[in-house]
Parts: sequence; C-alpha cells; structure tokens
Amino acid sequence: MPIVIPADPNDNEDFDVSAEALDRAQRSRLIRRTRTALGLSQTEFASRFRVPVGTLRDWEQARATPPDFAIAYVRVIGEHPDLVAKVVA
Repeated sequence: MPIVIPADPNDNEDFDVSAEALDRAQRSRLIRRTRTALGLSQTEFASRFRVPVGTLRDWEQARATPPDFAIAYVRVIGEHPDLVAKVVA
C-alpha cells in the first residue's frame, strides 16, 4: 500500500500526494533548479553534460523519476559544472 501524505484541511488548494510522487517532484525540482542556475536551456544542458534531452525533459516535468545516480551526477554538475563538462567532452 503506497504511503499517502494527506492534504492540509485548512488549505482549499492542497491535495493528497503519495510519498513517491513527492520524491519525484523534489528530484525534478533539483534538476530544473541546477540547470536554470547555470543559465542553460534543456537542450544546452543535455548536450553539455551528455544527457538525452528527452530524458532530461521527463525528469524535469516529473514524468519519470531520475535514478539515484542521476541525482548524484546533477549535484556534482551543480558544484563543478566546468570540470564535468571538460571530463565528458
């Protein structure tokens, strides 16, 4: 049985969400924020860091859950974008 986080009864716009959906949303936000902080479009980010652009879009739009290794990779990109770009070039 999936874990469900109930909506806030004091917020008419809040809604129930599964723990899995919340995790996927947080992962997608990390990826999107990292990319935008670098000032890159999805196409530019995908090309620079060798990520298929369709996969990046699915992750950012929370249509797919990025695996743990992808989250680790994005965190390294966020800390050392030039080094990562050089290594994967």
